[in-house]
Amino acid sequence: MTLRNLTINGVASDVIVTDGKIESIVPHTPGEGEDFGGAVAIPGLVDIHTHGCDGHDTMDGQFAEMCMFLAKNGTTSWCPTTMTMDIESIRNAMSADTDLPGAQILGFHMEGPYISPKFKGAQNEKFIKAPDIDEFNTLPNVKMVTLAPELEGSMDFIAKCKSVVSLGHTAADYDTVISAIEAGAQCLTHTFNAMPPLHHRNPGPIGAAIEKHCYVQAITDGLHLHKAIVLTLYKLFGRERMVIISDSMRATGLCDGEYEFGGQPIMVENGVARTLDGAIAGSTSTLWQCVKKATEFGIPFEDAVYMATATPAALIGTRSKGRLAAGCDADLLVLDENREISRVIIGGKAI
Repeated sequence: MTLRNLTINGVASDVIVTDGKIESIVPHTPGEGEDFGGAVAIPGLVDIHTHGCDGHDTMDGQFAEMCMFLAKNGTTSWCPTTMTMDIESIRNAMSADTDLPGAQILGFHMEGPYISPKFKGAQNEKFIKAPDIDEFNTLPNVKMVTLAPELEGSMDFIAKCKSVVSLGHTAADYDTVISAIEAGAQCLTHTFNAMPPLHHRNPGPIGAAIEKHCYVQAITDGLHLHKAIVLTLYKLFGRERMVIISDSMRATGLCDGEYEFGGQPIMVENGVARTLDGAIAGSTSTLWQCVKKATEFGIPFEDAVYMATATPAALIGTRSKGRLAAGCDADLLVLDENREISRVIIGGKAI
């Protein structure tokens, strides 16, 4: 099949799709296939950190509705992100059916229970524990794990872990994070949130990440980070190393009210989710909303899109996602004249 007359990187193009993959992208010529009238097309978004949406939570292990909600809102592939709970509950969530219509599940992001109680955020302290590589290796399809590198056994875990290790919910100092990155950690989880701040005499995790130029996740919803901090991360790490995430929870797409998150009650007021003691509990924004907010802050639209597509895909080693190029999956978003999503195509098929 051919998707005709799409503007890709400023060029009027035809996308030739075979078996759900892009066979080639060629200059536009009239012919058979749907003509999109020159509309701009970008890669489908890749969200590597999201806990839920549309009233559903990843820990429930029922992903069908989430996959469709995400797809309709521009996220065409994702990593369901688990919470700090008992290992059997995490295993059950990861063992659920993931071969579903809509946004494709690429694997899981395990956020906790190997984290610091001091920076637990909205995670349940009752289940926090030290890293256990043998236990971890029994879990299926984990693309990424977030842990606190100061915990006993973390360095050995990082060195042996075959999944991407991201550092977060941590009280670690600069030296510990430097050691963790040298041991194999590749990323910071929701940078600036749930970790010590950057200080001129105590640079902490953020100073170590700057020095080592690792990947950094950022929630660019306008609540978790001030726009000046979003721009600082962009200028320090660039589009190749900064990853936009949603960190969305089950209230995303719904109204204010009381919800559950990681076994704890959450109140959402004016779109802001908080635990009963006031800690921010994820976001209620889609990844597309985070991309648009990043552009409002001053990041070029093309770079904001890149940080929500190619960069997260590269971080987790999924080269077939996040790009419009020959050999990649035919996942793309067609935009209208106002840069809003008008069509979502996954594997060459419209959602």
